[in-house]
Amino acid sequence: MATAIKYIDRNVLSFTMIDEGFRKAMLGLSPSDPLTASFIDYFKIQMGYVDASFKLAYAMGFVLMGYLIDKVRVKKGYSLAIIIWSFAGMVTALVNHFRGLSIVRFVFGFGESANFPAAIKTIAEWFPKKERSFATGIYNAGANVGIMATALLVPQLIIHLGWRWSFLCTGLLGIILLACWWWIYKPPGDQPKLGQVELDYIQSDGDEGEEKIHVPWKSLLKKRGAWAIAIGKFLTDPIWWFYLTWLPDFFNSNEALDQKLDLTGLALPFIFIYFTSDLGSIFFGWLSGKFINLGWSVNRSRKITLFICALLVVPLMFAAKVSNVYVAMVLVALAAAAHQGWSANLFTLSSDIFPKKVVGSVVGLAGMVGAIGGTIFAALAGLILVNWGYFPVFIIASTSYLLALGIIHLLVPRIQAN
Repeated sequence: MATAIKYIDRNVLSFTMIDEGFRKAMLGLSPSDPLTASFIDYFKIQMGYVDASFKLAYAMGFVLMGYLIDKVRVKKGYSLAIIIWSFAGMVTALVNHFRGLSIVRFVFGFGESANFPAAIKTIAEWFPKKERSFATGIYNAGANVGIMATALLVPQLIIHLGWRWSFLCTGLLGIILLACWWWIYKPPGDQPKLGQVELDYIQSDGDEGEEKIHVPWKSLLKKRGAWAIAIGKFLTDPIWWFYLTWLPDFFNSNEALDQKLDLTGLALPFIFIYFTSDLGSIFFGWLSGKFINLGWSVNRSRKITLFICALLVVPLMFAAKVSNVYVAMVLVALAAAAHQGWSANLFTLSSDIFPKKVVGSVVGLAGMVGAIGGTIFAALAGLILVNWGYFPVFIIASTSYLLALGIIHLLVPRIQAN
Protein backbone atom coordinates (compact mmCIF):
# COMPACT_ATOMS: atom_id res chain seq x y z
CA MET A 1 0.00 0.00 0.00
CA ALA A 2 2.85 2.36 0.82
CA THR A 3 4.52 1.78 -2.52
CA ALA A 4 1.21 2.27 -4.33
CA ILE A 5 0.59 5.62 -2.60
CA LYS A 6 4.18 6.70 -3.25
CA TYR A 7 3.65 6.10 -6.96
CA ILE A 8 0.31 7.89 -7.00
CA ASP A 9 2.01 10.95 -5.51
CA ARG A 10 4.93 10.61 -7.89
CA ASN A 11 2.95 10.04 -11.07
CA VAL A 12 0.49 12.91 -10.71
CA LEU A 13 2.96 15.17 -12.51
CA SER A 14 3.31 12.95 -15.58
CA PHE A 15 -0.44 13.18 -16.21
CA THR A 16 -0.62 16.85 -15.30
CA MET A 17 2.14 17.55 -17.85
CA ILE A 18 -0.25 17.13 -20.77
CA ASP A 19 -2.91 19.43 -19.28
CA GLU A 20 -3.05 22.73 -21.14
CA GLY A 21 -3.82 24.74 -18.00
CA PHE A 22 -0.76 23.35 -16.21
CA ARG A 23 1.47 24.05 -19.20
CA LYS A 24 0.31 27.64 -19.44
CA ALA A 25 0.74 28.18 -15.68
CA MET A 26 4.34 26.94 -15.76
CA LEU A 27 5.10 28.99 -18.89
CA GLY A 28 3.64 32.15 -17.35
CA LEU A 29 0.89 32.40 -19.97
CA SER A 30 -2.66 33.54 -19.38
CA PRO A 31 -5.52 31.09 -20.05
CA SER A 32 -6.33 32.95 -23.29
CA ASP A 33 -2.78 32.90 -24.69
CA PRO A 34 -2.12 30.41 -27.52
CA LEU A 35 0.06 27.39 -26.73
CA THR A 36 2.32 27.33 -29.79
CA ALA A 37 4.65 24.52 -30.90
CA SER A 38 7.69 26.49 -29.75
CA PHE A 39 6.13 26.93 -26.30
CA ILE A 40 5.44 23.18 -26.11
CA ASP A 41 9.03 22.33 -27.08
CA TYR A 42 10.35 24.74 -24.44
CA PHE A 43 7.95 23.21 -21.90
CA LYS A 44 9.26 19.68 -22.60
CA ILE A 45 12.88 20.76 -22.23
CA GLN A 46 12.16 22.50 -18.93
CA MET A 47 10.21 19.51 -17.64
CA GLY A 48 13.25 17.37 -18.34
CA TYR A 49 15.20 19.63 -15.98
CA VAL A 50 12.41 19.50 -13.38
CA ASP A 51 12.49 15.71 -13.57
CA ALA A 52 16.28 15.80 -13.16
CA SER A 53 15.84 17.89 -10.00
CA PHE A 54 13.57 15.21 -8.56
CA LYS A 55 16.02 12.44 -9.41
CA LEU A 56 19.03 14.32 -8.04
CA ALA A 57 17.29 14.57 -4.66
CA TYR A 58 16.29 10.92 -5.00
CA ALA A 59 19.96 10.03 -5.48
CA MET A 60 21.06 12.00 -2.42
CA GLY A 61 18.19 10.74 -0.34
CA PHE A 62 18.75 7.08 -1.18
CA VAL A 63 22.10 7.05 0.62
CA LEU A 64 21.06 9.27 3.52
CA MET A 65 17.70 7.59 4.04
CA GLY A 66 19.17 4.10 3.63
CA TYR A 67 21.76 4.91 6.30
CA LEU A 68 19.07 6.49 8.54
CA ILE A 69 16.84 3.42 8.27
CA ASP A 70 19.71 1.14 9.28
CA LYS A 71 20.40 3.41 12.26
CA VAL A 72 16.94 4.24 13.63
CA ARG A 73 15.22 1.17 12.12
CA VAL A 74 12.44 0.95 9.61
CA LYS A 75 9.47 2.23 11.55
CA LYS A 76 10.83 5.66 12.52
CA GLY A 77 12.87 6.25 9.37
CA TYR A 78 10.05 5.46 6.99
CA SER A 79 7.56 7.56 8.99
CA LEU A 80 9.79 10.61 8.59
CA ALA A 81 10.05 9.97 4.85
CA ILE A 82 6.26 9.76 4.43
CA ILE A 83 5.85 13.14 6.16
CA ILE A 84 8.43 14.77 3.86
CA TRP A 85 7.07 13.50 0.55
CA SER A 86 3.40 14.06 1.45
CA PHE A 87 4.05 17.67 2.47
CA ALA A 88 6.01 18.35 -0.73
CA GLY A 89 3.27 16.76 -2.82
CA MET A 90 0.60 19.02 -1.37
CA VAL A 91 2.74 22.16 -1.68
CA THR A 92 3.08 21.46 -5.42
CA ALA A 93 -0.51 22.72 -5.73
CA LEU A 94 0.77 26.23 -4.95
CA VAL A 95 3.57 26.57 -7.54
CA ASN A 96 3.34 28.88 -10.56
CA HIS A 97 6.65 28.50 -12.39
CA PHE A 98 9.35 25.99 -13.27
CA ARG A 99 11.70 27.14 -10.51
CA GLY A 100 9.13 26.52 -7.78
CA LEU A 101 8.20 23.21 -9.36
CA SER A 102 11.86 22.13 -9.36
CA ILE A 103 12.21 23.00 -5.65
CA VAL A 104 9.16 21.07 -4.46
CA ARG A 105 10.05 18.09 -6.68
CA PHE A 106 13.53 18.11 -5.13
CA VAL A 107 12.06 17.88 -1.61
CA PHE A 108 9.55 15.31 -2.82
CA GLY A 109 12.30 13.13 -4.30
CA PHE A 110 14.31 13.26 -1.09
CA GLY A 111 11.38 11.94 0.93
CA GLU A 112 10.37 9.27 -1.57
CA SER A 113 13.88 7.86 -1.72
CA ALA A 114 13.31 6.00 1.57
CA ASN A 115 10.65 3.70 0.16
CA PHE A 116 12.83 1.00 -1.36
CA PRO A 117 15.51 0.82 1.38
CA ALA A 118 12.71 0.55 3.94
CA ALA A 119 10.85 -2.11 1.95
CA ILE A 120 13.90 -4.28 1.25
CA LYS A 121 15.03 -4.10 4.87
CA THR A 122 11.52 -5.03 6.04
CA ILE A 123 11.51 -8.06 3.75
CA ALA A 124 14.98 -9.10 4.95
CA GLU A 125 13.64 -8.97 8.53
CA TRP A 126 10.43 -10.89 7.86
CA PHE A 127 11.24 -13.50 5.17
CA PRO A 128 13.81 -16.28 4.68
CA LYS A 129 15.92 -15.98 1.52
CA LYS A 130 13.89 -18.48 -0.50
CA GLU A 131 10.80 -16.26 -0.19
CA ARG A 132 12.35 -12.81 -0.51
CA SER A 133 12.19 -12.43 -4.30
CA PHE A 134 8.47 -13.32 -4.30
CA ALA A 135 7.81 -10.93 -1.40
CA THR A 136 9.78 -8.25 -3.23
CA GLY A 137 7.73 -8.91 -6.35
CA ILE A 138 4.51 -8.38 -4.41
CA TYR A 139 5.53 -5.10 -2.80
CA ASN A 140 7.15 -3.94 -6.05
CA ALA A 141 3.79 -4.54 -7.75
CA GLY A 142 2.45 -1.73 -5.58
CA ALA A 143 4.15 0.67 -7.99
CA ASN A 144 1.90 -0.50 -10.80
CA VAL A 145 -1.21 -0.42 -8.61
CA GLY A 146 -0.37 3.19 -7.82
CA ILE A 147 0.10 4.10 -11.48
CA MET A 148 -3.17 2.42 -12.47
CA ALA A 149 -4.98 4.31 -9.70
CA THR A 150 -3.37 7.52 -10.94
CA ALA A 151 -4.55 6.84 -14.50
CA LEU A 152 -8.11 6.35 -13.27
CA LEU A 153 -8.39 9.16 -10.72
CA VAL A 154 -6.02 11.99 -11.60
CA PRO A 155 -7.37 12.82 -15.08
CA GLN A 156 -10.83 13.14 -13.52
CA LEU A 157 -9.49 15.42 -10.78
CA ILE A 158 -7.75 17.59 -13.38
CA ILE A 159 -10.77 17.77 -15.69
CA HIS A 160 -13.36 18.51 -13.00
CA LEU A 161 -11.39 20.37 -10.31
CA GLY A 162 -8.20 21.59 -11.98
CA TRP A 163 -4.58 20.43 -11.84
CA ARG A 164 -3.85 22.01 -8.43
CA TRP A 165 -6.43 19.81 -6.70
CA SER A 166 -4.81 16.69 -8.16
CA PHE A 167 -1.65 17.38 -6.13
CA LEU A 168 -3.52 18.36 -2.97
CA CYS A 169 -5.85 15.34 -2.91
CA THR A 170 -3.15 12.77 -3.63
CA GLY A 171 -0.75 14.31 -1.12
CA LEU A 172 -3.34 13.82 1.62
CA LEU A 173 -3.15 10.05 1.06
CA GLY A 174 0.22 10.13 2.80
CA ILE A 175 -1.42 11.14 6.08
CA ILE A 176 -3.56 8.00 5.96
CA LEU A 177 -0.51 5.95 5.06
CA LEU A 178 1.47 7.34 8.00
CA ALA A 179 -1.24 6.37 10.48
CA CYS A 180 -1.50 2.84 9.04
CA TRP A 181 2.26 2.30 8.98
CA TRP A 182 2.76 3.48 12.56
CA TRP A 183 -0.11 1.35 13.84
CA ILE A 184 0.61 -1.85 11.92
CA TYR A 185 4.35 -2.33 11.54
CA LYS A 186 6.53 -4.13 14.08
CA PRO A 187 9.75 -6.10 13.52
CA PRO A 188 9.49 -9.85 14.25
CA GLY A 189 11.09 -9.55 17.68
CA ASP A 190 8.49 -7.01 18.82
CA GLN A 191 5.41 -8.67 17.31
CA PRO A 192 3.39 -10.32 20.12
CA LYS A 193 1.22 -12.28 17.68
CA LEU A 194 4.22 -14.05 16.15
CA GLY A 195 4.45 -17.68 17.25
CA GLN A 196 7.70 -19.56 17.79
CA VAL A 197 7.13 -21.84 14.80
CA GLU A 198 6.79 -18.89 12.44
CA LEU A 199 9.75 -17.09 14.04
CA ASP A 200 11.89 -20.20 13.54
CA TYR A 201 10.80 -20.32 9.90
CA ILE A 202 11.71 -16.64 9.36
CA GLN A 203 15.12 -17.31 10.91
CA SER A 204 15.65 -20.61 9.06
CA ASP A 205 18.61 -19.22 7.12
CA GLY A 206 20.55 -19.12 10.39
CA ASP A 207 21.66 -15.54 9.73
CA GLU A 208 20.26 -13.80 12.81
CA GLY A 209 23.75 -13.35 14.14
CA GLU A 210 24.33 -11.02 11.21
CA GLU A 211 22.50 -8.30 13.12
CA LYS A 212 25.48 -8.16 15.48
CA ILE A 213 28.03 -7.93 12.68
CA HIS A 214 29.52 -4.48 12.32
CA VAL A 215 30.10 -3.56 8.68
CA PRO A 216 31.41 0.01 8.24
CA TRP A 217 29.32 1.85 5.68
CA LYS A 218 32.38 3.00 3.75
CA SER A 219 33.50 -0.60 3.34
CA LEU A 220 30.50 -1.21 1.08
CA LEU A 221 32.27 0.86 -1.57
CA LYS A 222 34.93 -1.85 -1.73
CA LYS A 223 32.44 -4.67 -2.30
CA ARG A 224 32.03 -5.92 -5.86
CA GLY A 225 28.51 -7.10 -5.02
CA ALA A 226 27.45 -3.59 -4.03
CA TRP A 227 28.77 -2.16 -7.29
CA ALA A 228 27.15 -4.94 -9.32
CA ILE A 229 23.74 -4.00 -7.91
CA ALA A 230 24.49 -0.28 -8.23
CA ILE A 231 25.58 -0.46 -11.88
CA GLY A 232 22.60 -2.67 -12.68
CA LYS A 233 20.37 0.09 -11.34
CA PHE A 234 22.39 2.86 -13.02
CA LEU A 235 21.69 1.32 -16.42
CA THR A 236 18.05 0.28 -15.93
CA ASP A 237 16.38 2.57 -13.37
CA PRO A 238 16.41 5.51 -15.82
CA ILE A 239 14.32 3.46 -18.24
CA TRP A 240 11.56 2.81 -15.72
CA TRP A 241 11.58 6.40 -14.59
CA PHE A 242 11.33 7.54 -18.19
CA TYR A 243 8.12 5.50 -18.51
CA LEU A 244 6.71 7.09 -15.38
CA THR A 245 7.37 10.63 -16.57
CA TRP A 246 6.91 10.51 -20.33
CA LEU A 247 4.49 7.70 -21.29
CA PRO A 248 1.42 9.99 -21.17
CA ASP A 249 3.23 12.34 -23.55
CA PHE A 250 4.30 9.40 -25.75
CA PHE A 251 0.70 8.33 -26.31
CA ASN A 252 -0.37 11.96 -26.64
CA SER A 253 2.25 13.21 -29.13
CA ASN A 254 4.38 10.45 -30.74
CA GLU A 255 4.28 11.22 -34.47
CA ALA A 256 4.20 7.58 -35.62
CA LEU A 257 0.92 6.80 -33.85
CA ASP A 258 -2.17 7.11 -35.99
CA GLN A 259 -4.30 7.76 -32.89
CA LYS A 260 -3.30 10.25 -30.19
CA LEU A 261 -4.66 9.92 -26.65
CA ASP A 262 -5.67 12.82 -24.40
CA LEU A 263 -6.33 12.79 -20.64
CA THR A 264 -9.70 11.11 -21.07
CA GLY A 265 -8.24 8.27 -23.16
CA LEU A 266 -5.20 7.30 -21.09
CA ALA A 267 -6.89 5.18 -18.43
CA LEU A 268 -7.32 1.98 -20.49
CA PRO A 269 -3.78 1.75 -21.93
CA PHE A 270 -2.22 2.61 -18.57
CA ILE A 271 -4.29 0.04 -16.72
CA PHE A 272 -3.26 -2.57 -19.30
CA ILE A 273 0.43 -1.61 -19.22
CA TYR A 274 0.78 -1.49 -15.46
CA PHE A 275 -1.46 -4.47 -14.73
CA THR A 276 0.79 -6.46 -17.06
CA SER A 277 3.74 -4.94 -15.26
CA ASP A 278 2.26 -6.10 -11.94
CA LEU A 279 2.03 -9.64 -13.27
CA GLY A 280 5.65 -9.43 -14.38
CA SER A 281 6.81 -8.26 -10.97
CA ILE A 282 5.03 -11.06 -9.14
CA PHE A 283 5.70 -13.79 -11.72
CA PHE A 284 9.43 -13.21 -12.09
CA GLY A 285 9.78 -12.82 -8.33
CA TRP A 286 8.04 -16.20 -7.97
CA LEU A 287 10.03 -17.76 -10.84
CA SER A 288 13.38 -17.05 -9.21
CA GLY A 289 12.21 -18.63 -5.95
CA LYS A 290 10.77 -21.57 -7.87
CA PHE A 291 14.14 -22.25 -9.48
CA ILE A 292 15.71 -22.32 -6.01
CA ASN A 293 13.06 -24.75 -4.77
CA LEU A 294 13.89 -26.98 -7.76
CA GLY A 295 17.42 -27.24 -6.46
CA TRP A 296 19.10 -24.55 -8.53
CA SER A 297 21.71 -22.38 -6.84
CA VAL A 298 20.84 -18.81 -5.90
CA ASN A 299 23.40 -17.67 -8.46
CA ARG A 300 21.84 -19.58 -11.33
CA SER A 301 18.26 -18.82 -10.32
CA ARG A 302 18.71 -15.07 -10.07
CA LYS A 303 20.81 -14.69 -13.23
CA ILE A 304 18.63 -16.84 -15.47
CA THR A 305 15.59 -14.86 -14.35
CA LEU A 306 17.40 -11.57 -14.98
CA PHE A 307 18.41 -12.83 -18.45
CA ILE A 308 14.82 -13.70 -19.38
CA CYS A 309 13.68 -10.25 -18.25
CA ALA A 310 16.46 -8.54 -20.24
CA LEU A 311 15.45 -10.38 -23.44
CA LEU A 312 11.81 -9.37 -23.08
CA VAL A 313 12.71 -5.66 -23.14
CA VAL A 314 14.42 -5.87 -26.55
CA PRO A 315 11.22 -5.57 -28.69
CA LEU A 316 10.52 -2.17 -27.10
CA MET A 317 12.65 -0.51 -29.81
CA PHE A 318 9.80 -0.98 -32.29
CA ALA A 319 7.22 0.82 -30.12
CA ALA A 320 8.27 4.26 -31.36
CA LYS A 321 7.85 3.23 -35.02
CA VAL A 322 4.53 1.35 -35.09
CA SER A 323 1.43 3.28 -36.09
CA ASN A 324 -1.13 1.22 -34.21
CA VAL A 325 -1.56 2.50 -30.66
CA TYR A 326 -2.54 -0.95 -29.37
CA VAL A 327 0.61 -2.61 -30.74
CA ALA A 328 2.69 0.13 -29.12
CA MET A 329 0.77 -0.45 -25.89
CA VAL A 330 1.58 -4.20 -25.92
CA LEU A 331 5.30 -3.59 -26.58
CA VAL A 332 5.51 -1.06 -23.75
CA ALA A 333 3.57 -3.37 -21.42
CA LEU A 334 5.94 -6.28 -22.15
CA ALA A 335 8.98 -4.11 -21.44
CA ALA A 336 7.43 -2.72 -18.24
CA ALA A 337 6.59 -6.22 -16.98
CA ALA A 338 10.13 -7.38 -17.72
CA HIS A 339 11.57 -4.34 -15.93
CA GLN A 340 9.55 -5.02 -12.79
CA GLY A 341 10.66 -8.65 -12.79
CA TRP A 342 14.24 -7.47 -13.27
CA SER A 343 13.86 -4.95 -10.46
CA ALA A 344 12.42 -7.48 -8.00
CA ASN A 345 15.34 -9.84 -8.54
CA LEU A 346 17.98 -7.12 -8.60
CA PHE A 347 16.72 -5.77 -5.28
CA THR A 348 16.77 -9.29 -3.84
CA LEU A 349 20.48 -9.63 -4.66
CA SER A 350 21.20 -7.18 -1.85
CA SER A 351 19.83 -9.57 0.77
CA ASP A 352 21.39 -12.58 -1.02
CA ILE A 353 24.87 -11.10 -0.81
CA PHE A 354 24.90 -8.89 2.28
CA PRO A 355 23.95 -9.30 5.97
CA LYS A 356 20.60 -7.92 7.06
CA LYS A 357 22.20 -5.19 9.14
CA VAL A 358 23.46 -3.33 6.06
CA VAL A 359 20.75 -4.19 3.52
CA GLY A 360 19.22 -0.71 3.85
CA SER A 361 22.60 0.90 3.20
CA VAL A 362 23.33 -1.37 0.22
CA VAL A 363 19.96 -0.59 -1.34
CA GLY A 364 20.55 3.08 -0.54
CA LEU A 365 23.94 3.09 -2.28
CA ALA A 366 22.57 1.23 -5.31
CA GLY A 367 19.52 3.46 -5.43
CA MET A 368 21.70 6.57 -5.34
CA VAL A 369 23.74 5.34 -8.30
CA GLY A 370 20.53 4.42 -10.13
CA ALA A 371 19.11 7.86 -9.42
CA ILE A 372 22.29 9.50 -10.74
CA GLY A 373 21.73 7.61 -13.97
CA GLY A 374 18.10 8.73 -13.91
CA THR A 375 19.13 12.35 -13.31
CA ILE A 376 21.46 12.36 -16.32
CA PHE A 377 18.87 10.65 -18.51
CA ALA A 378 16.08 12.97 -17.35
CA ALA A 379 18.13 16.09 -18.07
CA LEU A 380 18.75 14.88 -21.63
CA ALA A 381 15.30 13.39 -22.27
CA GLY A 382 13.51 16.62 -23.17
CA LEU A 383 16.26 17.62 -25.60
CA ILE A 384 16.29 14.17 -27.23
CA LEU A 385 12.51 14.10 -27.61
CA VAL A 386 12.30 17.58 -29.09
CA ASN A 387 15.09 16.94 -31.62
CA TRP A 388 14.82 13.23 -32.49
CA GLY A 389 11.64 11.83 -30.97
CA TYR A 390 11.14 8.63 -28.98
CA PHE A 391 13.04 6.13 -31.14
CA PRO A 392 16.57 6.82 -29.77
CA VAL A 393 15.29 6.56 -26.21
CA PHE A 394 13.67 3.18 -26.88
CA ILE A 395 16.86 1.90 -28.56
CA ILE A 396 18.77 2.74 -25.37
CA ALA A 397 16.10 1.04 -23.26
CA SER A 398 16.14 -2.13 -25.39
CA THR A 399 19.85 -2.75 -24.88
CA SER A 400 20.48 -1.50 -21.34
CA TYR A 401 19.34 -4.63 -19.49
CA LEU A 402 21.56 -7.07 -21.38
CA LEU A 403 24.52 -4.74 -20.87
CA ALA A 404 23.73 -4.48 -17.16
CA LEU A 405 23.48 -8.25 -16.76
CA GLY A 406 26.85 -8.72 -18.45
CA ILE A 407 28.48 -6.29 -16.01
CA ILE A 408 26.75 -7.91 -13.01
CA HIS A 409 28.09 -11.32 -14.05
CA LEU A 410 31.62 -9.96 -14.52
CA LEU A 411 31.61 -8.35 -11.07
CA VAL A 412 29.90 -11.25 -9.27
CA PRO A 413 30.56 -14.49 -11.18
CA ARG A 414 29.00 -16.40 -8.31
CA ILE A 415 26.41 -14.94 -5.94
CA GLN A 416 27.20 -15.81 -2.34
CA ALA A 417 26.88 -14.10 1.02
CA ASN A 418 29.67 -11.75 2.06
